[in-house]
Amino acid sequence: MFILQSYSLAVLFCIITMFCWGSWANTQKLAAGTWRFELFYWDYTIGILLLAVLFAFTMGSTGDSGRPFLADAAQADAGSIGSALLGGVIFNAANILLVAAISIAGMAVAFPVGIGIALVLGVIVNYLGTPVGNALVLFAGVALITVAILLNASAYRKTAAHAGTVSTKGLALSVVSGLMMGLFYRFVAASMFPDFEDPLPGKLSPYTAVFFFSLGIFFSNFIFNTLLMRKPFMGERLSFSDYFRGSSRNHLIGILGGMIWCIGMSFSIIASDKAGPAISYGLGQGATVVAALWGIYIWKEFRNAPQGTGRLLNLMLISYVVGLGLIIAARFV
Repeated sequence: MFILQSYSLAVLFCIITMFCWGSWANTQKLAAGTWRFELFYWDYTIGILLLAVLFAFTMGSTGDSGRPFLADAAQADAGSIGSALLGGVIFNAANILLVAAISIAGMAVAFPVGIGIALVLGVIVNYLGTPVGNALVLFAGVALITVAILLNASAYRKTAAHAGTVSTKGLALSVVSGLMMGLFYRFVAASMFPDFEDPLPGKLSPYTAVFFFSLGIFFSNFIFNTLLMRKPFMGERLSFSDYFRGSSRNHLIGILGGMIWCIGMSFSIIASDKAGPAISYGLGQGATVVAALWGIYIWKEFRNAPQGTGRLLNLMLISYVVGLGLIIAARFV
């Protein structure tokens, strides 16, 4: 299977993860005019599964290192498979709430708040499991990310109050999503053998782990998304017939969104071998900055914001960038 050989290349993979995780939600925005997020999300999970299968039979099955995908899956024990599946279930519950928050509050709010909380919690959980990097520098970066979350929430509330549309639903969904999102990565990491060049019996390769993780997402969606369709946060109740009335464009956009996200997930997992799970996860969650930039400058989600909001948003972005820089530097000092 394909394995990274250097920390610098691992950082590059994490940066690709950051752009994938920060950009996939644009596909939801593109479909939002005619397509409810609950319907979009079915295709999104299909896209994740398709990409995981593609990587498993290509990058996960070539080369002399590690174990090829089919052999690796055949020897895996129930505990490792269950851990990866559970990671997928937890992620899906968190992510579907994030998608709901995006539909209500926008990318520039849902990502900095929800994914920011996930970053803080995820770095702590993953560092406690596999302590790689300088703790002081790493958690100084986490502290700045926390400041950025508070600044963004303040900007959102200020804008909503100015428009006379104050609603805590979008923020609340973002917070709950972030608390759950910060936990999933550790279960996926625990399912894998720590040194990708030295496979352990019963444990999973990164490609096999992402495959079972994607299965957890796909099958749990029949529970989570079905509930949301029947009891939506906003709008009328949906049925499965609504999904099948969608256009080919709507379905393809959703699948593309899932594939973009799964590229990021796969690259983050592959990079964790050389960077460590805490740094790999934390740097990938720099997606928050990317998503905020999309929301602020492309989708104009703060176009009606009152005076002073721009300063809060700029401080938020600066705090995120500096915080992420400290997370990267934690591996070297």
